[in-house]
Amino acid sequence: MTTPIPSRRVMLAGAAGAAALSALPAVHSPARAAAEAAAAQPYRWRNVFIGGTGFITGVLFHPAVRGLAYARTDIGGAYRWDDRTASWIPLTDHLGWDDWNLLGVEAMAVDPARPERLYLALGTYAQPWAGNGAVLRSTDRGATWRRSDLTVKLGANEDGRGTGERLLVDPRDSNTLWLGTRHDGLLKSADGGASWSPSPFPAQPSATGQGITFLAAAGRVVYAGWGDGGTALLRSTTASGWEPVPGQPAGESAKVPIHAAYDARTRALYVSYANTPGPNNQTAGSVHRLDTVTGTWTDVTPEKGAFGYGGLSVDASRGGTVVVSTNNRWSAVDTLFRSTDAGRSWTSLKDTAVLDVTETPYLKWGEAQPKFGWWIQTLAIDPYDSKHIVYGTGATLYGTRDLVRWAPQIRGLEEAAVRQLISPPSGTAHLISGLGDIGVMYHEQLTASPPSGMASNPVMGSATGLAQAALVPSFVVRAGWGDHGNGSYSNDGGRTWAPFAAQPSLANSAPGPIATSANGKTLLWSFVHWDGTRHPAHRSTDNGATWAEVPSFPKGATPVADPVDPARFYAYDTAAGTLYASTDGGLSFVARATGLPSGDAQFKIAAAPGRTGDLWLSAKSNGLYRSTDGGTGFTKITSCWASHTLGFGRAATTGGYPAIFHTGATEGFVGVYRSDDEARSWVRINDDSHQWGWTGEAITGDPRIHGRVYLGTNGRGIQYGDPA
Repeated sequence: MTTPIPSRRVMLAGAAGAAALSALPAVHSPARAAAEAAAAQPYRWRNVFIGGTGFITGVLFHPAVRGLAYARTDIGGAYRWDDRTASWIPLTDHLGWDDWNLLGVEAMAVDPARPERLYLALGTYAQPWAGNGAVLRSTDRGATWRRSDLTVKLGANEDGRGTGERLLVDPRDSNTLWLGTRHDGLLKSADGGASWSPSPFPAQPSATGQGITFLAAAGRVVYAGWGDGGTALLRSTTASGWEPVPGQPAGESAKVPIHAAYDARTRALYVSYANTPGPNNQTAGSVHRLDTVTGTWTDVTPEKGAFGYGGLSVDASRGGTVVVSTNNRWSAVDTLFRSTDAGRSWTSLKDTAVLDVTETPYLKWGEAQPKFGWWIQTLAIDPYDSKHIVYGTGATLYGTRDLVRWAPQIRGLEEAAVRQLISPPSGTAHLISGLGDIGVMYHEQLTASPPSGMASNPVMGSATGLAQAALVPSFVVRAGWGDHGNGSYSNDGGRTWAPFAAQPSLANSAPGPIATSANGKTLLWSFVHWDGTRHPAHRSTDNGATWAEVPSFPKGATPVADPVDPARFYAYDTAAGTLYASTDGGLSFVARATGLPSGDAQFKIAAAPGRTGDLWLSAKSNGLYRSTDGGTGFTKITSCWASHTLGFGRAATTGGYPAIFHTGATEGFVGVYRSDDEARSWVRINDDSHQWGWTGEAITGDPRIHGRVYLGTNGRGIQYGDPA
C-alpha cells in the first residue's frame, strides 16, 4: 500500500486518548451487571465481510493435531482455524472497553503434548501511557480463558511485531512457560502461566529497544533472539543458564534475529535476520543455518539486496525443506524462497504463483492484477501437508495447497480499523465505510467483499472523511490519502468516484474530515495533520474545482451538515467546548453554545436525520448532550453518563423519532446501546462475549431496517447486529 503517513495502527497512540480510556471505571459490579442484563436485548452479531485488511503477525500450526492452527494480529486479537468450515474463529472478542490495549497479540504458544492448551501474550503498546500486558491461558483451544495480569508492558503494534513467538512452553516441562519482553527481560511461569516472575537473562534491555525477539525450542534446548545489539542469539540447556551461541553470524545483515525454525530430522536450526526489526525500514538481511550437533554455521541467504528476511518455517515431514520470506522488498515485491536441500539452492515461489483474489478483490489495490504481498513477516508450513503453506502480509493471509495457486485463506478474520460509516437511505448498498489503510468500501452485500475492491480514482489509503448529501443520497464525498489527490466525489452513491479537479495545498499533507451540504452543492473540508496540528478549513461550491479558506471555522474541527437545510453547517471546537454554526452555506461561522465539555479531540457532534438543528454531542465520560435549536443551547441527557460515538437508524414506528445507537454507559459499564424514545431509556444490545475492545470511532443504524446497527471497531472490522 502507498499510505504516506502512519497508518490506522497509531489511532489510539496518544497520551490524551489513552488517559481518557484508562480513566474509565473498572469492570462493573455483579449488581450492576444484573441490572443491565435486565435491560438488554439479545442481538446476533456478525462481521461485515471484507477479508483480512490488517497485518497478520503470526501463524502457528499445532505440531500434533491435523488442521489445528492459530493466528495473531497486531491490533485485532487472535483466531483459531476451523478446518471443517475453512474459516477463522475469533478468540478475543470478549475483551472489553477497559481492556482495549489487550487486543494486540504480542505472542502465542501451544503445548505440543497437550493440544487443548493455548497461551496468548497480550498488549498493544509498550508506551508509558499504555496499560500493562496480560497472559490468557486456555485448556479448550481458546473457547474459555483464564487471565494473568503482568507488571510489564508488551508491544504488539510496535516495531518488531512480526518477529517470532516470544512466548514458549518449555520443551522440558509443560508447566513451565517463558515470555520474552521488549524492555523487561525474560519472564518465567512455573505454574502453567498462572503467575509470572523475572528470570535471569544475560543481555540487558533498553527503554527503546526490542529486547527478546523470539523464543524457540530445538529439541530440549531453548534459543532466544536478542534485538538490542551485541549478541543476537542465545541458548539455554537443562544444565546451564543462558549463553551466547558460538560462531554466530555478525554484521549489519545479521543484526536482529527475526525468526528461528528447527528441523528435527536434520537437527538444523535456521535463523532469519535483518538490520532492523521491521516491518518497515529493513535494508539488509540474511538467512543462516546452524548444525546443532557440530556447532557449524552456514550462510544460506537466498538473495542479497536492500531488504530484510522475515518469516521462516521448516517442513516437519521432509528434512531439509525450508521456506523463508523477504521483507520490505517494495519495488520488486516480497517473495517466499523455498529450498529442498537445506538451503544450498532456492526457488522463488512468487515467480510461478497464480494469485486468485476473487473472494477479496481489494487486494488488487486498484490495479489489474494482485501483488504477492508486502510486510511478509510470518509464514508456516502445515506439518501434515507439505504443500499447504500460508503467509501473512500487511493486509491478508495467503495460502496454497500446490505451491502454485494461492488465494486468501482469510474467512472469518477481519482486522480493519473503522473510521466512518454511512448507511444510505436508498440504493443498492446498505453500507459505505471509511477505513484505515484501505480507504472507502461500497458494501452491496454484507456477506461478500465489495466486488469493486478499494474504491478507485483515486485509490486511497487511510480514509479521513466520508459524507453523504442527506437530500441527494447519490452524492457522496470522501477524503484521505490517495494516489491521485486526496479528495473525491461520487454521483452514484459511492459505487464509483472521481477526484476533485483541484484541492487546497493543505490536502497534500493534512487531509481531514469533509462534509457536504444537504443538497450536495457546498463542500467543507477540514485539515488536520497526522501529528494533531490543525489548520483552517476550506469551502467549495463547484464540486472541488476551486476552494476558499473559511477563517471563522474552528481549525481542525469536523464539519457537520444540517440534514434538511442546505445553508446550515455545524462544527464543535473541542479545545474550547464551543459549538459553531453557519447559516450562509459555510461562508462564515459564529459561536453559539459555550462552556461545553472540552479538551478531547474525540468529542463528536451528530445531526439527527430529517430534522433541522437537532444536534447530539457525545463527550465521552462527560456525558451526552442534545440541542434542538441548532446549537444555541444544549441539555445534558440524564439517562446515561457516558457517550463515545452516536448514530441513528430507522424509527421503531412510522413517523417516530429515529432509533439512536451509541457506544456509551448507563452505569459503570461501556457497551453498545439503542434507544427508541429519544434517549429517555436505553437497552444494551451487545453482550460480554461481543465487546471488541475500543469501539468509540463510528456507529450508525440502518435507515431501512429497524434495529440493525453497524459498529466500527479498532481492529475487528465492521460488526453488524440485528435483534435476535
